[in-house]
Amino acid sequence: MRILENTAAALAAWSALALAPWLDAQPASAACPDKTVAISGAPSGWNGWSPSPSNTRFQNSDAAGLTVDQVRKLKLKWAFGFEGDPIVFSLPSVIGKNVFVGSASGKVHALDAQTGCTHWTFEAGAAVRPAIVMAALGGSRHALLFGDRAGWFYSLEAESGRLLWKKKVDDHPAARITGAAVVQGDVVYVPVASGEETSARDDKYPCCSFRGSVVALRIADGSQVWKTYTITEEPRKRGVNPSGVEEWGPSGAGVWSAPTIDARRGLLYVTTGDNYSAPASDMSDAVVAMDLKTGRIAWVRQTIPGDVFNGNCQPKGTCPGPDYDFGSSLILESVGGRDFLLAGQKSGMVYALDPDHNGEILWQARVGKGGVNGGVQWGMASDGRQLYAATSDVGRRAGAPYDPKQGGGLTALRIRDGEKAWYAAPAPCDDKPGCSPAQSAALTAIPGVVFSGSLDGHLRAYSAEDGKVLWDFDTAREFPAVNGVKANGGGIDGPGPVVANGMLYLGSGYARTGGMGGNVLLAFAPEE
Repeated sequence: MRILENTAAALAAWSALALAPWLDAQPASAACPDKTVAISGAPSGWNGWSPSPSNTRFQNSDAAGLTVDQVRKLKLKWAFGFEGDPIVFSLPSVIGKNVFVGSASGKVHALDAQTGCTHWTFEAGAAVRPAIVMAALGGSRHALLFGDRAGWFYSLEAESGRLLWKKKVDDHPAARITGAAVVQGDVVYVPVASGEETSARDDKYPCCSFRGSVVALRIADGSQVWKTYTITEEPRKRGVNPSGVEEWGPSGAGVWSAPTIDARRGLLYVTTGDNYSAPASDMSDAVVAMDLKTGRIAWVRQTIPGDVFNGNCQPKGTCPGPDYDFGSSLILESVGGRDFLLAGQKSGMVYALDPDHNGEILWQARVGKGGVNGGVQWGMASDGRQLYAATSDVGRRAGAPYDPKQGGGLTALRIRDGEKAWYAAPAPCDDKPGCSPAQSAALTAIPGVVFSGSLDGHLRAYSAEDGKVLWDFDTAREFPAVNGVKANGGGIDGPGPVVANGMLYLGSGYARTGGMGGNVLLAFAPEE
């Protein structure tokens, strides 16, 4: 424990020194007068991937602080630029009067929610994509918990940004954390994925040996409670590829998104990715239920068996594929006294599963044609009556990253039976380079409104009653940033918007699949 504390203190001191020149270079107005933040007694706002552990991404009226009429009057209040970043992919968390957000450069910023000024900044060892989740430590102290692209998981003191501990959750060199962690009691549950699917593009790479997992850690000190792999069999040598390089398997089934907590049943649910190499396993492209206390697998519901895909076989057309894994979190919803587990897949299918009968499929509905970057990508939303699913189905065109005429659309399904309530067609794409109508980003819902971002750079608010557009803002342009950084928006993908305490926050500039890059966090409030 003493070694851990000394290491944490040394890293925190190094981080502060490393960031001092950057902080000094900012305009005076960028720094908040107080270098610490107040947490105790503050409402959570939006803590982690979703305001609730059921991952509905629904904010009730009191917490949202926005009515339908106010949504129509949303205006930009401030913009914050991520210096030097070519992409924005981290969901901001709103805790009381503070916004905590990671970045592609590995910096974690504590900002004032009303003005965007900076309280403190911490530098992690790699890009921070997941949403940050807060947990109480006792007394007046709180922890901020998040992972990075190198497979490290961190705990910071929320008030000061001081490092409390960090833990390597998987020793595989390609391991990364892309999904937000979730907290239950004194334990934090961490989803683990990897970039090995891309590493396999190199013929000299011995594909593949990573196995997805969930790791349960004690919030107090980062010690491991349990670790459960989504592939039970350890990979072994299966032969050699045409270049004479060893081939390994089974592999893959990464957990890309935030787990879902079912406290009543004592279960944790995750969705999994495809296999990277043969043989295919029975927990890829699946919903997996694990015991919260032990990590024991309670049941598995696989929707597409035999899905083996990687960056080497894709261009050769030799993948069994079809790369229809789950990239979005499961939603636990209750309607009419019955519980539903709702899952959206890259196949373009949405499933309702029965948590009381080992994930038996209650209904399924098609919302898109599906594809490698198709179907439901990063997350649906539910308001307890309807489920909202945006469709990517991004198209490619020779000489351009995207086809401006393919992709997009928003579908509302009745949760009780899966019947379509309405469909909103995608808005036509304009002549901006890299424009696509695809709606890949996660959705956010408040009473009467569903927010959906698009690769065309627009954030739109749709009526939950009929799908008509209530408000539309084009983020693909330059913005004056409160921290003096040259900032611009681009495509909207990945985490989607956050609504809390009368404001809306959105990162713009997702360029991961060839779209419009950017480096800005935008904050909106109703025009007074």
